Amino acid sequence: MAQYLHARCVVKTDKTNPHERILSVGGVKADGSRWKMTQNEAISYIRDGTYVLYIEKPGGHRFDLIVATNAFGSYLKTVADREQPEKLMSLPDCP
Repeated sequence: MAQYLHARCVVKTDKTNPHERILSVGGVKADGSRWKMTQNEAISYIRDGTYVLYIEKPGGHRFDLIVATNAFGSYLKTVADREQPEKLMSLPDCP
């Protein structure tokens, strides 16, 4: 059974291609410990069912992260995003 992880921050690049915009995602587990993983690790964990990653927006709106693919490769975005991972990119920078 997949473990749910609330993504609260991202490490961003200045690249414009969707698959290059995010280096890693991070957050805080239920026990208070911090977690951070690269985009490639997150993609692998989502694909194999280890984790379900999600973000929350004001009003309690939850958006799961999914793996998207374009001509250049795979990348993370929310189910509500079009091609660009805009909701994910709106998260603050990871410490």
